[in-house]
Amino acid sequence: MRKFDTKVQHLKYKVLREVARLAWNDELLDKITDIPKVIVPGKEATMRCCVYKERAIVAERVKLAMGGDKSNPNVIEVIDIACDECPESGYDVTESCRGCIAHRCEDVCKRGAITFDEHQKAHIDKSKCVNCGQCAKVCPYSAIVNRKRPCESACKVKAIKMREDRAASIDNSKCISCGACVYQCPFGAIVDKSFLMNVIDLIKKSDHNEKYKVYAVIAPSISSQFSYAKLGQVISGIKELGFYHVVEAALGADMVAYAESKELAEKGELLTSSCCPAFVDYIKKQFPELESHISHNLSPAATIAQYIKKTDPDCKIVFIGPCTAKKMEFQLERVRPYIDSVITFEELQALFDSRDLDIASLEEDVLDNASYFGRIFARSGGLTDAVRQGLKEHGITDFEYNPISCDGIEACRAALLRASKNALPNNFIEGMACVGGCIGGAGCLTHGEKNRNDVDKYGMEAYEKTISDAIGILK
Repeated sequence: MRKFDTKVQHLKYKVLREVARLAWNDELLDKITDIPKVIVPGKEATMRCCVYKERAIVAERVKLAMGGDKSNPNVIEVIDIACDECPESGYDVTESCRGCIAHRCEDVCKRGAITFDEHQKAHIDKSKCVNCGQCAKVCPYSAIVNRKRPCESACKVKAIKMREDRAASIDNSKCISCGACVYQCPFGAIVDKSFLMNVIDLIKKSDHNEKYKVYAVIAPSISSQFSYAKLGQVISGIKELGFYHVVEAALGADMVAYAESKELAEKGELLTSSCCPAFVDYIKKQFPELESHISHNLSPAATIAQYIKKTDPDCKIVFIGPCTAKKMEFQLERVRPYIDSVITFEELQALFDSRDLDIASLEEDVLDNASYFGRIFARSGGLTDAVRQGLKEHGITDFEYNPISCDGIEACRAALLRASKNALPNNFIEGMACVGGCIGGAGCLTHGEKNRNDVDKYGMEAYEKTISDAIGILK
């Protein structure tokens, strides 16, 4: 049964599973050094030059599975020893160069970086090239290409650079922890820290939920995960792990949509969404002049967690979703009181298998806490539709709602840039850092193109059809 897209994901999962298995049995400290040999048995290398390097990399992965470098505040880290196979980034002349005599590439290069050999074939001097790309634009044979490293190409906020030793380096002042680089690195050299140990510790210390209750708040994008089992079986599996109850973050999304629509109408000017932590972080780091326009609402996960904590102050809450940026969000001062830890769907799968849970064989439990509008937050455009519904349910008819839905961080940048110059006609910006929305998050089990209609179908299955009905249950 194939649960992941790539062997890199599968390797990550195997390390998480073994760490979790030992942690459940209180054997981790005694057997931690055995994990590399469990993952890489025998004497024949299958991934790297030798088994010794493979095991050294696995040992670094074990550290990340246990929380990573505590001195590094970012949840995204680079495994230096694993980051040494990519070619140097920049523009290169390919075999398609015909040795023409026009030499347009030479004429357009202001740095004198292009020379020719005796066959008139072009060559680029890397010490002079500034990667402006002008030579590639004018080449009649498209013979000059930009060989960007996959992590650099994936990072749309330009937070990744190469060190002198050719290893990737993350600029924390730019990084928004979206995790795009994590999935795109073909060597698995960039990894998100795991809080799996914290979650296991919370469950074990609850003493079967007798000392305190442990709640799982799950993202609505779970509907597109675990395709080998039914959603009700996934819910049963989460409870089998030791969680007291499973609550939809979508119910928090209903609460946010209801409050955010009112905030927008009362403010009467530009408002940006606060649901995506990577988008919010991007505004603060790249467009600080727009920070005052960010909605004052907490994210859906934090909003429903806040409600649960008010009703049960001693409980512990774990958010489970597709988002690596959530691992940064729950550590923020305004969120930390409500969410105790965060894991991704990848890590949830590792937890299931660390307890040898075959969720496809379990009875189906019920998950019905939210409305259609709360559940469609999982896809791009869902929040925009939900805020429109919120305005309607508030009876606000004299406000002209003019939203823009930004699918992916590049679309967010374009809208924010126009807003910073007072050139954006819209009064509400829905920002989603991941293309497609949360269903495209870095912590998903699979990363193929998701159908937004599947999200809408899941939303239609909700018993509560309006936002007011959904949040009315809380009152």
